[in-house]
Amino acid sequence: MLENHFHKLERMYLSANINTEIFDTTTVKITEGKAEIGLTIHEKYFHALGAIHGSVYFKLLDDAAFFAVNSVVTDAFVLTKSFDIHFRRPVNGGVLTAVGTFKESFDTSYVGVAELQNEYGKVVAHGSGEFVKSKVELTPEIGYR
Repeated sequence: MLENHFHKLERMYLSANINTEIFDTTTVKITEGKAEIGLTIHEKYFHALGAIHGSVYFKLLDDAAFFAVNSVVTDAFVLTKSFDIHFRRPVNGGVLTAVGTFKESFDTSYVGVAELQNEYGKVVAHGSGEFVKSKVELTPEIGYR
């Protein structure tokens, strides 16, 4: 049952416009309480100094933590309430992998953390966020199929 939920979340992620139009080399693997997002880095993600823009770090870390949380929330789409990022080193090529983990829930919030690694296993950034359930059910109309 949960495995079907994970596959539907993966398909929803991969079919999102931002992933089909901009981040076209994205990969995703979701299991209970965990999500891995991969991205091959291209120059189109660079800022003026020749390394990836901070928005790319944010997207990968937030997506990984988000889907780790949504893996344990099976009835609704979650939303990012807040997310903090800590940058460690610039990236100008290769493959990045963001690993997100569901940490805990309290009241109406869920906490997820994520670490972003380069292809050599070096951490390039990490982050943590608070997520809340939306009123949007997980249905085929939003790509959950």
